[in-house]
Amino acid sequence: MQEVTGIQVDSNSTEELQQRASNEFRKAWDYGFVWNILIHNQVLDKCRTRMGHASYATDGTDYSAEIFCPFEDPEDAIDFQPMEVYGRQEHRKLVEDFNRDYRLRCQQVPDAVNTTGVYITLVSGLLEIFGWDILLMALSMDPEGFGETANRYAEWMQQYFDTLADCESPVVKIHDDIVWTSGPFVRPEWYRKYVFPNYKKFFAPLREAGKKIIFTSDGNYTQFVDDIADCGVSGFVLEPTTDMKYIAEKYGKTHAFIGNADTRILLNGSKEEIYEEVKRCMDIGKKCPGFFMAVGNHIPSNTPVENALYYNEVFEKLRKR
Repeated sequence: MQEVTGIQVDSNSTEELQQRASNEFRKAWDYGFVWNILIHNQVLDKCRTRMGHASYATDGTDYSAEIFCPFEDPEDAIDFQPMEVYGRQEHRKLVEDFNRDYRLRCQQVPDAVNTTGVYITLVSGLLEIFGWDILLMALSMDPEGFGETANRYAEWMQQYFDTLADCESPVVKIHDDIVWTSGPFVRPEWYRKYVFPNYKKFFAPLREAGKKIIFTSDGNYTQFVDDIADCGVSGFVLEPTTDMKYIAEKYGKTHAFIGNADTRILLNGSKEEIYEEVKRCMDIGKKCPGFFMAVGNHIPSNTPVENALYYNEVFEKLRKR
């Protein structure tokens, strides 16, 4: 950021200076889309698992050794009642919160597509509540019973989607990490019985309100691209493990898609390898009207600055249609 903007900024700088540097950086690199959500795990604080967090940010500022699970066994997850635990939010206040978040993003990056949205849509929410151990054991022990837990969680989450339908943002961000890097972690039939039908309920008021819905999942969700499209989304955000070529060929004229350069190549690759990775993405996406180039799994702070700069240089060279 210092190299691009000329602003001397780091993780110890004031929030105001960090935000100014971020805004200038986005202008310099000509951001077309700003990934943003409002509702994260803060709304689950009454009862959720802490799984710790590895160092990712500069100076390890995001490291956490806090590990705690409020559930003793998988049966607790199967009996869990989200509505009783978390309760309902005031619709009008939620609308105001979403509007405030969206207006702030528009003020910060006025030349890009801005969003507000939800991180803990369904699978990500269940993971935040139960953690991997309890979640996987419950799925193994009683997939139908835990599916009903998912349905009850979805009933509680519906209030946020009903509110998004009434907010000002014409584009809404829906995040749900439904898979691992290698693909699904439970039988595909479970997703098709308990996840995607709930997506259709979530998205119905959004579509009726004319919203564009941008979906994000980490990992390889190639197997579910058609299912997600059928739920009514307008675009896909994807990491390099998901097959962007398939999305481009089938949905490239009707949907947006965002990705999917591999950050590992920026981290360890030669200039030739970085060039070929950018070219791979541009060859797939440049002919599609809704394609946004991105590193689909972020650029970590230990990436050599010269590699990141070269990545953008190649993009600027190849991006013209």
